[in-house]
Amino acid sequence: MANVPQDLKYAKSHEWVRVLGDLATVGITDHAQHELTDVVFVELPEQGREIKQGEACAVVESVKTASDIYSPVSGEITEINAEVGSNPALVNSEPYAGGWLFKVKLLNAAELEPLLSPEQYKAQISGT
Repeated sequence: MANVPQDLKYAKSHEWVRVLGDLATVGITDHAQHELTDVVFVELPEQGREIKQGEACAVVESVKTASDIYSPVSGEITEINAEVGSNPALVNSEPYAGGWLFKVKLLNAAELEPLLSPEQYKAQISGT
């Protein structure tokens, strides 16, 4: 079973979000990185870019496929994880720590409501 931390919210498209104040850190879940297998390239969004909830804003490429990454929240990209740009394997080895992708200054905290709880996300990936 995939690692699903209790302190995060999840998008149905397998992104996680950790919110501290009005700053949301976004990455892909352990389940998603496992499905992708070895991540070889990450295309990150531009810092300062305005994004909408559900908008494709990054790409993660593995030896198998390329997957769009959708922002779980709307706002301005305040920081990107340059470390992942030079070491994409962090997405596999540390999906919830060093493998985060970008940070967003939240425009609307209400957008967090429809995101999945850890229990709901576990049910989604287990097919129950």
